[in-house]
Amino acid sequence: MESLALRGWGRACTPIALPTVANIKSQKKRILTNAKAADRNKAVKSELRTRVRTAQANAGTPTGEADLRSAIKRIDMAAAKGIIHPNAAARRKSRLMRGLNAAAK
Repeated sequence: MESLALRGWGRACTPIALPTVANIKSQKKRILTNAKAADRNKAVKSELRTRVRTAQANAGTPTGEADLRSAIKRIDMAAAKGIIHPNAAARRKSRLMRGLNAAAK
């Protein structure tokens, strides 16, 4: 048990924190590919949140409608690419429209 604790499997360190130890060439490539995809997905999700926040902030202004269209377009694109689930996209659009309609009243 002592040797496992020294290698990082003890209470202080979880297995997730260990570096990748792939020996197979194709698996090393998959690790790199997955990291690139995760970075790309993170950027898309960040832009999605920014567009939604901008649309909510500019509700009722002259640029509000264009910001709303932009946010909905980005939500649809993220769902089409598989970055978010289609039901999550529908839910986000519904909440966005519901919030903007309530603010307009």
